Amino acid sequence: MPDIRYVCLSDMHLGAQNSLLTNLTPNNKSSDTSKPSPVLNALVDCLREIITQNEDKSRKPTLVLAGDILELALTTDNLAAMAFERFVELILPPAESDRLFGEILYIPGNHDHHLWETARETQYVRYLQTQKQGPGSELEIPYHATSMFGPAEKNFDPAKASVPSFFLNGIVQRYKHLANVEIGTLYPNLALLTDDHRRCAIFTHGHFAESMYLLMSTMRGLMFPKAEKPELTWDFEAENFAWIDFFWSTMGRSGAVGSDVEIIYDKLQSETELRLLINNLAAGLSNKPGRSSWKNWIERRLLKKVFNLVLFAAKNAERTQTDDYLTDDAKKGLREYVEGPVLKQIKIERSGNIPRNVAVIFGHTHKPFQDQYQFDGYEPGVNVYNTGGWVIDSVDRHEKVGGAVVLADENLDLASLRMFNEAGDATAYSVSVQTATRSDDARNPFYDRLLGLVDATKNPWKIFSEITATEIPRRVENLKSKIAQW
Repeated sequence: MPDIRYVCLSDMHLGAQNSLLTNLTPNNKSSDTSKPSPVLNALVDCLREIITQNEDKSRKPTLVLAGDILELALTTDNLAAMAFERFVELILPPAESDRLFGEILYIPGNHDHHLWETARETQYVRYLQTQKQGPGSELEIPYHATSMFGPAEKNFDPAKASVPSFFLNGIVQRYKHLANVEIGTLYPNLALLTDDHRRCAIFTHGHFAESMYLLMSTMRGLMFPKAEKPELTWDFEAENFAWIDFFWSTMGRSGAVGSDVEIIYDKLQSETELRLLINNLAAGLSNKPGRSSWKNWIERRLLKKVFNLVLFAAKNAERTQTDDYLTDDAKKGLREYVEGPVLKQIKIERSGNIPRNVAVIFGHTHKPFQDQYQFDGYEPGVNVYNTGGWVIDSVDRHEKVGGAVVLADENLDLASLRMFNEAGDATAYSVSVQTATRSDDARNPFYDRLLGLVDATKNPWKIFSEITATEIPRRVENLKSKIAQW
């Protein structure tokens, strides 16, 4: 029987108050990271329930953390670190036999992108230390990605291998029983192959499917129309990393300003509050003492236009659009990313050899789904899975928003463990097993086995659903209170 070999989670946003996986104080006003959240406890209980059903008890699954695991944009490092500690304590307890995973691989997203920057610097130092030439020799430009594939590939470059996560390892290795555990960082893509190299699963966070995260490339194209467009994965990152890091991954550490930025983000959920905020910003910046009132008025009008453009663009980010699983922008961006940079990276690393069967797993949007897409360069169609997310972004409930865990067996057959959706009919909070495999495809025995292991009417699945239904309204109350601030 097919065992669970890989478990993929994304968009946990540990440390964020609106994350179901961060514990809240009883009054719902702030986080209490001294304890795991009830949903986190229940989620790990569910994972333990199915992982312990593996027939091969000696081989622990690999955990793939596909980005936005830590919330670094909207909270401080200490809160994110403590929330991550609670997760580690649950999945890697002192008794080795009780640990759920044998290996952890980490792909940074946009909200924890800064951890890729520290890993990239580690990668560059490693390159410097392996150079045969001493000081004074010419050095290469820093690389902006890791290899997708592992050392078994002929074109594998050790300088671009997985990089130890300095921050995450520093947290994990504080526990004496985990002193030898090392989390490897890959960015922005991780590719797994079956032993026969015919099947491939590609994991990525997914932010490069959204045009907002290519803003610097877009601006460069507008200013210099003749400039070459980025075509390779590392070019995407090289041109846009500073923007992603600044706006989406380091704000939370900016003292009182970081806290205010979180309030701004929360106010994006209310158009009335957002317009009030824009008016306050424009009025404050344009009120110059000693200058005529009409000049202040003109500047205030101009500033309001600028702030409207920037903040309403952020308001319309992919995760805030709930009418479909992917907006037209994201559908176009995902296609361009998979058919462009990802395909080129596969060809470079595998001497043009494209695996016969490819699947893509990503998060970022907080809207879990599974489907089959026809992407140029891949035959047959590509199975696409989205891992959803664990934060409550809006005071309104949306049926397409929710959280999932994507599972894979040794043969890279995939299935989605749909943990919850925010709204819908009575089954919205019921756990279910989904697959992108269609009725006329070959049977997915891994999916079939998972169907037999998950019964939404029994524990721990039933308990998870009940807890989630209770905890979501608490995050809504927290969000409402923050929107009403200032």
